[in-house]
Amino acid sequence: MLLSPKVLPILMLIASNVFMTFAWYGHLKHTSAPLWAAVIVSWFIAFFEYWLAVPANRIGSQVYSAAELKTMQEVITLTVFAVFSVLYLKESLTLNHVIGFAMIAGGAAFIFKG
Repeated sequence: MLLSPKVLPILMLIASNVFMTFAWYGHLKHTSAPLWAAVIVSWFIAFFEYWLAVPANRIGSQVYSAAELKTMQEVITLTVFAVFSVLYLKESLTLNHVIGFAMIAGGAAFIFKG
């Protein structure tokens, strides 16, 4: 079940988004570090993200269209980012954030509607 082409890509995209969120935004907790160091560390983290995202899309293309895979990735990205923002960056989500994210997720539902 977890290794099916319907489920495995979703799990891999979640994991890849955790890596990418840390690569793109993790350095914001360490603004005293030089920018060049943040970029190099981010590249290193992103390397592992690619090892998850590329296979996830390859496996997922067996059962999902490219538009569906991209839509899943965007909704997963927002979800991972919201959790990351609250737990790691200690930023609060406002009602406007929640409404905006919900509108994006609602739009994503149209991609999957038969």
